[in-house]
Amino acid sequence: MAGVFEQLTRRHKRAVHGGLEAMELEAAMEILAEVFRINLEEVEDMISSRLPEVQTEARQEEGLWPQEFWLER
Repeated sequence: MAGVFEQLTRRHKRAVHGGLEAMELEAAMEILAEVFRINLEEVEDMISSRLPEVQTEARQEEGLWPQEFWLER
């Protein structure tokens, strides 16, 4: 029971200090955890594994050059 209380207080402290966006992100992560029946650490891993894909897509949409490129002869 003490572990559950510590998790709740830790989440509350993060939410208060992080502002509205952090609270929304925390709520979204909790929803994902419930939907996929996984823990919050797995949700964080899932999100972080998608970040490079999202950044690459955004860069292509904006028309920016990639960091590196080469020509094959």
